[in-house]
Amino acid sequence: MALKTQAPQHSAYDVVIIGGAIMGASTAWFLTDTKDFDGKVLVVERDSSYANASTSHTNSCMRQQFSAELNVRISQFAADFVKNIRSYMGGDPRVPDLSIRSFGYMYLADTDGFADVLRANQQVQRAAGAATQLMTAAQIKAAYPFYCVDDIILGSINLVDEGFWDGGAVFDWWRRQSRERGVEYVENEVVAINRNAAGTRVDSVTLKSGEVIACGTVVNASGPRAAATARMAGIEVPVEPRKRYSWIFKADKPLDRDLPLTIDPSGVHVRENGGGIYQCGGHGDLDPAVDYDDFTMDHGLWESHVWPILATRIPQFEAIKVQSEWAGHYAMNTFDHNAIMGPHSRLANFLFLNGFSGHGLQQSPAMGRGTAEWITYGGYRALDLTPFNYDRIAANRPIIERAII
Repeated sequence: MALKTQAPQHSAYDVVIIGGAIMGASTAWFLTDTKDFDGKVLVVERDSSYANASTSHTNSCMRQQFSAELNVRISQFAADFVKNIRSYMGGDPRVPDLSIRSFGYMYLADTDGFADVLRANQQVQRAAGAATQLMTAAQIKAAYPFYCVDDIILGSINLVDEGFWDGGAVFDWWRRQSRERGVEYVENEVVAINRNAAGTRVDSVTLKSGEVIACGTVVNASGPRAAATARMAGIEVPVEPRKRYSWIFKADKPLDRDLPLTIDPSGVHVRENGGGIYQCGGHGDLDPAVDYDDFTMDHGLWESHVWPILATRIPQFEAIKVQSEWAGHYAMNTFDHNAIMGPHSRLANFLFLNGFSGHGLQQSPAMGRGTAEWITYGGYRALDLTPFNYDRIAANRPIIERAII
């Protein structure tokens, strides 16, 4: 289907955000909520249905179980934002009260090496104020009798502010309120990023519909398409689309208590949806980059890989029926699996908001706030996110995050 295009109302904007999914929407809203910012904002989104956006394919869960303290604190802000969203959004009575269904994430370790990783991670998490608990196999079995834990050495779980939240509601209200505050969204596509003669700044972007839009700052919030967007500015960024598969299934015999989002040592993960319905995800042994428009489902993966793992770990899941399935994309940062933020080292007004590697939804409040601060003040204020800035890529200074799903 051909792209529908909408022409912007103006020929110049203070900020042009390329990509209107969760990161672009967060940045736009936080700009409107920053008292010292009064500029015009344009969000350019190529598909306003968001049908194939990573935002639409998410598990919509959050966790504090990371190995890097900054990632823990980023999720803690997300939890606070979700639980107090109406207050953050100016007390708007239309904004719903939201909560976190804290069934927790259950990491399962079947080797001494991974058990040591869980122990080290817990020390980081507890120091940052997270409520992570380590559990022996016997303790896991006592609390969650449905698991088979014969091969498990150690588990890790946090039952405070870790679990499901309504990411769709937050996304919708960021867009709705930012529009009401003057942010302009257009369904269009940036096809060129035009630099000044010295190559030190972006002067304008060209849209598929032909308009050339002058801009003060450009934000690359284009998810798995981040590298294609960056290349238009003559920049390479190590982000590529990786396919991730999801299944919704109904159990013939539902579990008698909430199922944490369980990360099996195989990498297959599964969580509670409610009412005897569960959601699981995974990928094949081969995990190549794929085309931006490749959402073809691997129908054999369920029978050959995912279901056998589920039925082994949770024997009650031997009798289940798949209700729906889909393929989505991670925006995988192949450098270190962490966010890439801040300005380019040479194009100072080209900002990154890319490479979240599967944990972008839960990081979107802090990352949108931080990007809005950088645009307004030239630096971060509420939470120092400089370790994630782009310059670490050029300096070959990775931030190792060991808790990637």
